[in-house]
Amino acid sequence: MEQNKTNQVLLQSLNNKISFNNIDVNLKLNKIKKLRAWLNVVIHNENKNLEVISYNFCSDKRLNKINNKYLNHDDYTDIITFDLSDGGDIFADIYISTERIKENSLKHKTSYKTELMRVMVHGVLHLCGYKDKSQNEEKIMRGKEDFYLSLWEEFPVST
Repeated sequence: MEQNKTNQVLLQSLNNKISFNNIDVNLKLNKIKKLRAWLNVVIHNENKNLEVISYNFCSDKRLNKINNKYLNHDDYTDIITFDLSDGGDIFADIYISTERIKENSLKHKTSYKTELMRVMVHGVLHLCGYKDKSQNEEKIMRGKEDFYLSLWEEFPVST
């Protein structure tokens, strides 16, 4: 009984720490509790602490404007991660283009759900210190993504 109450408190605190927002799209996520808990496991496994992550889903057009304004890049991307922490706990805004996710899922012959989760965990891994600029960094990042995606199906939290 006490363990169940502890789990409920943990899940409630995760509700306040990880948010999912639609900016100019209408993405409907399933298994929100499981998703929050899974992302927290990733963060915990990477020896980080979570303060707040805000996932913001948007169109290509919106993400391109953000990319141009804040990073001086005039190209389409699937994700932009803004690390707002001051060297301590993870505090971030993550913007994801649902249109890029759809296109990438077709390109890589994977499901939309798998590609979305890959990109979501990709943002978290950047916040945990992983980079993907060199071939070696990208290989490490992909390995981490694959590992954490494999945990999803076996993850025991229900919605």
